[in-house]
Amino acid sequence: MEHPPLKVILHAPTPAALERARNNAANLRRADPQADVRVIVNAQAVAAALDVVRADQDPITWLCPNTLTRIGRPAREPLQVLDKPAVLELALLQQAGWVYIRA
Repeated sequence: MEHPPLKVILHAPTPAALERARNNAANLRRADPQADVRVIVNAQAVAAALDVVRADQDPITWLCPNTLTRIGRPAREPLQVLDKPAVLELALLQQAGWVYIRA
């Protein structure tokens, strides 16, 4: 059965959640290549995302600007920085129809 493209947010606030989110994103994209998947990272997971490179997942990983400021570290490419705090982006994306999954 055909369905509209999935839009999925995988939220990772801890290093363990980040690892799960990256694995889940890879599994989802393998099972449904048309899915639009974003890994949104905040809190303790931001440092882990900066420190642990995942070339297959980094381009779809978005970092909380508040956490980057708090820890005093810049983002590295190809990681992306959200325009707004993660909590607000998560709410706005859900309001726009994205499916939220806490990793």
